Amino acid sequence: MGLILREGRPEDETGRLEKEKKVYDLLDSLGMKYQRLDHAPAMTMEDCDEIDRALEPSSICKNLFLSNRQKTQFYLLMIPGDKVFHTRDLSAQIGSARLSFGDPAYMEKFLDITPGSVSVMGLMNDKDNRVRLLVDEDVLKDAYLGCHPCVNTSSLKLRTEDVFGKFLKAVGHDMTVVHLA
Repeated sequence: MGLILREGRPEDETGRLEKEKKVYDLLDSLGMKYQRLDHAPAMTMEDCDEIDRALEPSSICKNLFLSNRQKTQFYLLMIPGDKVFHTRDLSAQIGSARLSFGDPAYMEKFLDITPGSVSVMGLMNDKDNRVRLLVDEDVLKDAYLGCHPCVNTSSLKLRTEDVFGKFLKAVGHDMTVVHLA
């Protein structure tokens, strides 16, 4: 692929989606430093392997959009890419049984993102706090975090403390730290 890590937002935003530009606008307004990698669509964790190497020493998290069976509670779960997710491990910790992958229509409605682009950055679009952020404790151990800017054709490298500090505060969200074996 020949991926090149660049500082900040693209100089030429021609062809970029509005939701991606909104991410850069918010990060810039918060004074958050970030690096950006443009690439072919990354739909799976396998697609992210080369991207991951280019973003080192950060790693791209697996971001899962989940809901309860009644579709009344919604969650964004961030776990390291190499961890396997088992619903029973999480259900007891958050007091919600019968978790499953959330309907893409709700993902788009609440976060303005589509499957393959799920990212903590989508919380900027969740003005009514319909989505609860769940973060595996191991995600918090790294100095840097990799995520998509609400599209899967770019990836960002951000300081972990900025994402879970400045960013979450600015978008009015809290996080629940969970432990997944």
